[in-house]
Amino acid sequence: MATKTTPLVHMGTITGGEAREILEENPVILLPMGSHEDQGPHAPMGDYLLAEKIAELAAIRASERGVRTLVAPVLPFGGADWFGPMVGGIAISQSTLTAVIAEMVDSLHRNGLTRIIVINGHGGNVGPISDVARELYQREQIVLPSLYLWRIAYGLLPGILGAEKAAAVAGHGADPLTSLGLHLFPELMRKDLIPAGQPLKRDPVLDLQFTGLGTASFEGAEVAMPNEYDEVYNLGVAKGDPKLCSAETGAALSERLTEICARFVAHFASKVDG
Repeated sequence: MATKTTPLVHMGTITGGEAREILEENPVILLPMGSHEDQGPHAPMGDYLLAEKIAELAAIRASERGVRTLVAPVLPFGGADWFGPMVGGIAISQSTLTAVIAEMVDSLHRNGLTRIIVINGHGGNVGPISDVARELYQREQIVLPSLYLWRIAYGLLPGILGAEKAAAVAGHGADPLTSLGLHLFPELMRKDLIPAGQPLKRDPVLDLQFTGLGTASFEGAEVAMPNEYDEVYNLGVAKGDPKLCSAETGAALSERLTEICARFVAHFASKVDG
């Protein structure tokens, strides 16, 4: 029986000769982005690893189904937002990130590679991606779509775990990233350091209960707040309980995210010129 061969999908590891042949047909290119920040005491700081892996799995699946798809080198540093206090964290300004994305896209477009999808894994990247996509569309009528993986994953959790458990486990430092890490990169996870879930902190100046990053509650009304994440979260963990995370949940999330991305690649390819 012949062994199934996995298609080459990483642009950074294909050779120049292979690139000239593969890229001549203007394949779909996935641009993975993430961040390098606090993900809790038990998880790697580089959540870009997860975005890159999902992009890889989706590219392999789409290619095997007949839509040649590649993965561009991951952009590991997210747009600066709330996570500046983390020792060792690396972020770039929103304006710099916007310029970097625009120039990456322009580099690909210069040589006729115009079918690009952003696979995003960080909230601080949303604005720059949107700015680049809007300017590109207004200038050239080219659509640069993006899939924000963790926003999609939050929506998938109730169907996997049930609404009650999903509400208890969802949040920064918990699910979806901790379960995905336990499934995709178990060797990098520190199970011995997984903390118990705790309520969000209170603002020490106005004595208001934080409800999330940038928000607190006053008599049920939302108040915008400037506090950074370490004043709101506990050791990088938001409201979700990381002890409820599991590799099994991660496997289900990985499969569904991969399938959604692969199916979107096929839809996208069917609507734009190759």
